[in-house]
Amino acid sequence: MVRHAETEWSESGRHTGRTDIPLLPGARRVAADLGECLRRVVPDPVLVLTSPLSRAAETCALAGYEARAEACHDLEEWDYGDYEGLTTDEIRAERPGWTLWADGVPHGETAADVGRRADRVVDKARAAGGDVLLFSHGHLLRVLAARWVGLPPIGGRLLGLRAGAVSALGWERETPVVLRWDVLVEGQPGR
Repeated sequence: MVRHAETEWSESGRHTGRTDIPLLPGARRVAADLGECLRRVVPDPVLVLTSPLSRAAETCALAGYEARAEACHDLEEWDYGDYEGLTTDEIRAERPGWTLWADGVPHGETAADVGRRADRVVDKARAAGGDVLLFSHGHLLRVLAARWVGLPPIGGRLLGLRAGAVSALGWERETPVVLRWDVLVEGQPGR
């Protein structure tokens, strides 16, 4: 699983759901470097899925998987409704103590809504019969990982995920597990 590289809004902490924000110029190099790393670890994925939002789709393309990628609307980021484009501090100025996981967003998706989308992606990945690459967004991937290991959608609150990070889900015998989490490519900011 790959979280898209940095955008202006992810850098500033703005909730970026359905607003189609482009990658920052330096993030394009990070995305290309991710491709080199991914090809060493997953040389021949049987399925490549990407959110259709440009920041994820461009990360996928720059990593070298555009020709094989299928757009998957279930991989779109959480719909933040009225909180789209706001930072947590701005939201808390009106709603002290607010958290996305516990309080949700007015006119947007609930954790359960995002969990249902994540479940469909998990089902598709498990049915693929081999390695799968996903290019998506921070909160969606956190929920997806929680659902992979059998936690409720709000279990994603326990899994921080930086822009441009790679994570791996898999199996320990018959048990779904998180194999690697929030790994950055060497030389990437935040490393």
